[in-house]
Amino acid sequence: MLSPSTERLTTLPKAELHVHLDGSLRPQTLLELAEERDVALPAKDVDALAAYMVVDDAQNLEDYLARFRLTLAVMQDAETIERIAYELAGDHAAENVWYVEARFSPVLNAAGELEAHEALDAALAGLHRAEQDFPIRTGVIVCALRSLDPSISKEMAELAVSYADQGVCAFDVAGAEAGNPVRDHLEALQTAEAANLPITIHAGEGFGASSIRQAVEMGGAGRIGHGTRLLEDPELLARVRDAGIPLEMCMTSNVQTRVAASHAEHPLRHYFDEGLTVCICTDNRLMSGVTLTEEYEHARDDLGFTWEDIVRVARNGFESAYAPEETRRAMLDAFDAELGEGGN
Repeated sequence: MLSPSTERLTTLPKAELHVHLDGSLRPQTLLELAEERDVALPAKDVDALAAYMVVDDAQNLEDYLARFRLTLAVMQDAETIERIAYELAGDHAAENVWYVEARFSPVLNAAGELEAHEALDAALAGLHRAEQDFPIRTGVIVCALRSLDPSISKEMAELAVSYADQGVCAFDVAGAEAGNPVRDHLEALQTAEAANLPITIHAGEGFGASSIRQAVEMGGAGRIGHGTRLLEDPELLARVRDAGIPLEMCMTSNVQTRVAASHAEHPLRHYFDEGLTVCICTDNRLMSGVTLTEEYEHARDDLGFTWEDIVRVARNGFESAYAPEETRRAMLDAFDAELGEGGN
């Protein structure tokens, strides 16, 4: 079967399940906000700033995360957060993304006068406004950070639970994996689990397969963020496959953090061939300088995905969404109606 064109990949209905709000600002927006708030930036030209924000010099995950200091510096008021959330949904809608789950840790937006719940309110307001203006549905994943005190993680879990009927669709434990195991944040995860709030956990990105095992066995993860190093543990790989636990795969980000040597050597193809539920995601549109369509292009160009393969992966995104069941079912029905038998 011929490889799909970029136009076909753009118009393909897609779901984005792993994108960080504070890593996906438009460069122009970052520049404008910094000027308005007197935040110093390393460049005053949009193109130069965009180039600087793409992390091409990281040696590991921690290096990659350092750029977030700049975006978070301008994301300390409600107006800014609402704008960024609105634009993120609009940018996704422009490439026919029908559904996006934007994730962030509201505690990081509460360094000034803003409270964490006000930051969450602002993000939800931006996304809800976008739903009125664009053909897209949205959800928010509230993140705890491995590197912060577990008590803060519990606060984030409680916040997520309290907004479960207002647009929050899941809880996540994110951030630097090395030296910050999931077991330190079990109370937060148990808080989410007790409230039947879905859980996704960053694992197997900055640390090995044991991190994924802990996320599954101790953290109750229903999805895994990245999971790149799962192939190091064949028994666990089979277990994740058989349990149908989806992997939120972010190829470009993984290359930047050196967990994958190149797009062509990324394990996405291996996992797909092994029958795992894989979803293609961007992680951070700004720091990775990538769109969701471009990530699908990498699957096509670097990993040999056919149109049939790509349709299967795109459908995985809707199947794995933490949307209300009625919404998820409606999206799947619409996807099947548009793509037809075998994605033709």
